[in-house]
Amino acid sequence: MPVPENPPGFVVRTFAQKAAGDNGYRLDCGIVEGWLEYESTTAPGTIWIAGISGNGPWLLSLNHAGVVAEMGLLAPSLPAGPGIASYLFGTLAELHVALDRVYRLAVSLPVAPLDRFRAQTVDLPRTTEAERLVIQRVGQDVFREALLDYWGGRCPLTGIAEPALLRASHIVPWSDCTDEQRLDVHNGLLLSALWDAAFDRGLVSFRDDGGVLISSKLGEAARAALSADLVQPLSGLRTIHRTNLASHRARHGF
Repeated sequence: MPVPENPPGFVVRTFAQKAAGDNGYRLDCGIVEGWLEYESTTAPGTIWIAGISGNGPWLLSLNHAGVVAEMGLLAPSLPAGPGIASYLFGTLAELHVALDRVYRLAVSLPVAPLDRFRAQTVDLPRTTEAERLVIQRVGQDVFREALLDYWGGRCPLTGIAEPALLRASHIVPWSDCTDEQRLDVHNGLLLSALWDAAFDRGLVSFRDDGGVLISSKLGEAARAALSADLVQPLSGLRTIHRTNLASHRARHGF
């Protein structure tokens, strides 16, 4: 593993602090054997950044197990560092991209959305149906924001990134879930409005490999509008996604 500059020089410290701060990690927690330690007021977990020199390459170490599990899809890990996994990036720009992904994952993965939901609803009454609908709306808003972060603000099928055209699609329906499942991003897909409607009605589903399944009930015009034969499979599915999608397929007869 490359050896970080120890102690880190002025250029490394300046670039590392800006990279961390620009991506939500603004709390400077000191230095550990050449690694600059940062935390966030809004995302769980600690990050460490180190530079081989002011020109890079750059090292990133993480202690959030959920983020590490997802980061395996983005970059290969290195064998050492202060956290439970570390990564090497050739340029500062690559480090910024990785930190953006780390922060978005940290604020969206279980149990962060559930914690936000509980904090926002702890004092809200739940006696009447109207009051319970207010609680539900808060939960759905928290879930949508978490999915926007998890999927990078983009429908993974169409590439649409206009927030007004994106929907937070529960895989297992809200009515069948516990609060933990309702706020779990692995029980959701961020889909464009037409795909969301088709998925919600069971006109489309997905295999474990992310490939699209089309119901015989879907008409040719709708199939063409979805470009269902052209979209790429969903990528980045985790085991819990596949478990939930199996439930969706069974519920809708795929």
